[in-house]
Amino acid sequence: MSHDLPNDTGRRRFLGLAAGAGALAAAGLPGQSNAQVATKAKIVILGAGAAGTTLANRLVQRLDGAQITVVDGSKQHWYQPGFSLIAAGLKPQDYSVSRTDEWLPAGVTLKPENAAAIDPEARTVDLQSGETLSYDYLVVATGLVLDHDAIDGFSLDMVGENGIGALYAGPDYAARTWKAASKFIDEGGDGLFTRPATEMKCAGAPLKHTFLLDDLARKAGTRDKSHFTYAAPQQSLFGVPIVAEKVRMLFDQRKIGTGMQETLKSIEPGAKRAVFDTADGTVERAYDYIHVIPPQRAPEAVRQSGLSWADKWVDQGWVEVDKHSLRHRRYPEVFAVGDVAGVPKGKTAASVKWQVPVVEEHLVAQIAGDTTDASYNGYTSCPMITQVGRAMLIEFDYNNDLVPSFPGIIAPLQELWISWLMKEVALKPTYNAMLRGKA
Repeated sequence: MSHDLPNDTGRRRFLGLAAGAGALAAAGLPGQSNAQVATKAKIVILGAGAAGTTLANRLVQRLDGAQITVVDGSKQHWYQPGFSLIAAGLKPQDYSVSRTDEWLPAGVTLKPENAAAIDPEARTVDLQSGETLSYDYLVVATGLVLDHDAIDGFSLDMVGENGIGALYAGPDYAARTWKAASKFIDEGGDGLFTRPATEMKCAGAPLKHTFLLDDLARKAGTRDKSHFTYAAPQQSLFGVPIVAEKVRMLFDQRKIGTGMQETLKSIEPGAKRAVFDTADGTVERAYDYIHVIPPQRAPEAVRQSGLSWADKWVDQGWVEVDKHSLRHRRYPEVFAVGDVAGVPKGKTAASVKWQVPVVEEHLVAQIAGDTTDASYNGYTSCPMITQVGRAMLIEFDYNNDLVPSFPGIIAPLQELWISWLMKEVALKPTYNAMLRGKA
């Protein structure tokens, strides 16, 4: 059954939206003032990923004379929404790779190393080289780290061999994941698809990988030779109840089994067995292909800084910020944005698009001695790929309410070609425009 738009007018309307920076950019952002604020403030941004780079570009346009320093030891910038496409053989490895410095604006100083320690009382950041930076304002945009050591028996050098995949670890590992996944598609067997108990970036990615491999096996005519199981620590398949029910229905239709409230503890690569912790003890599952997603946490320097929540996410270290302003609750000159921010939703690139302008407005207003009511509502977007050429564009907020950007054009819970185009065609130009501070 086709889910295309009902007429050519609708198609042209979407394709017009998708042109240039892409459809998501056309959805709009809070207005940005052209007036610059004169300041000598020292602003340190930890991280040159999506959040840190976007904010740096926007602040340069808003502030006259500010000393903006970006701290990041990675020479490569990764377009992480592309990893799931690489891991399904739909994009090459270099699709997600660019240089960190090519996105940063003139007038911003890049320190090509990572933070070793943060002292919010002294307002200093120690770098790995031993250099100490002082700041008037600090923005923590470090992203998160993948705790692969938490999975006994697993190491990254295994990825791509013996049926082991791990697409989160980077574009090269996403490509290696496809090597293992394609063999599984060809040969069949038991496929295990996992997710961690911690908060995680793009919580839809484990589902996308499951759906894509199921679809590719069907297209290859080998699906009847394989058995799919999605094993997860949570009680439901997605954090938004109405979406969880839709995914459950699709899993039932496609004969994808589930092992809910199961947390991956270890793997035995030689025996091809995985061990899961459950409330009733351990469960062993055999696999011919397993996709490993480890626990995810704030970087060590953040966890040891005193900036993390003390009464929730204590094993993960997300920064203690007000969920609407993204300002630290104890240190008003500190903000957090992106994956490392301790808020109930928002570990996606689409969330960054809406978080950064809020941090920008509060920071600029604070420098100018003013206030603002700019507020982040938890907007999170997930183009949930369900098969090659079809996806559901899931957008929701802190209240788990669906907040579609294109009501009447894109039905959130339908598998549409238009939503696939949002992911496969429009999203990367939108992301690039966002990095430049223009979307």
